[in-house]
Formats: sequence, C-alpha cells, structure tokens
Amino acid sequence: MKQTEYPNAFARICGGADYPTVRGRVAFFQHCDGVVVEAEVWGLPRTQLGFFAFHIHEGRSCSGEGFPNAGGHFNPGHGEHPCHAGDLPPLLADSGRAWLKVLTTRFRVEDVIGRTVILHGAPDDFHTQPSGSAGEKIACGVIRRI
Repeated sequence: MKQTEYPNAFARICGGADYPTVRGRVAFFQHCDGVVVEAEVWGLPRTQLGFFAFHIHEGRSCSGEGFPNAGGHFNPGHGEHPCHAGDLPPLLADSGRAWLKVLTTRFRVEDVIGRTVILHGAPDDFHTQPSGSAGEKIACGVIRRI
C-alpha cells in the first residue's frame, strides 16, 4: 500500500498544565485498505516503562484542566475496551520522544474529524473497562481536516 503524500486530517498535540513540554502531531491518511495513523510526540515525561496509552476520544475540545471535554473513547460500535474504534496501539518513548505508524480499519478519516486525540500518562492494560486503566490525560489535540 502506497501512502499518499499529504494527510487527509491532522492534530497538533499539546500537553496540559502539568506536562507543558509535551508536543506533537498526528496525521491521518485515508486509503482503500483503511486509515494510516502516524504520530510523532516529543517532550514526554521519562517513565520507567516508557509506554503511553494513545486513543481517539469522542469529545470535540481540549479545553479544561485535564481535558474533561475530550470525553471518553471514540466507540460508535459500543464495544468493550480494547475494541473501541478509537483504541490505538500505545506509544513507546525513548528519551522523551515517540513515533508510531499504524494501519487501522476501525474508522474512516471522516468519522474522526473534529474529535480529539489523547495521550495518557500510563500504559494501557488492554482489559480494564472502560479505558484500560491508562491514567490521566497528559496531552490532547483536535483532529482537523486538511
């Protein structure tokens, strides 16, 4: 599968008040085989494991302390975690930087325009309901059409 040169949608990630150094970008490329999600984040806190849960949330705003307006996981099919449409693989950071590229068939780019991308402060355990015990929301970005 050849990736198109330009993404169909994009989110700029910014850390919350307790994580002001976190910055990044998430690009969404629509293909007939699914959506390629490409994320690059830097300024992450250095944790023992280095894993950070990464999800698309149903909310449409990153406003408020701790991003309460980002809502819960994007889950139009009402499935259990980790089978929500917005459940993505975790980011693995090294020296405060992380990069991820993944193909998903759980949503189309059109489905997530205006929704939020959230980076959590802990790894996803892939079984605790409803959100994998992923910890606090440390960074957020709104997905915008390009």
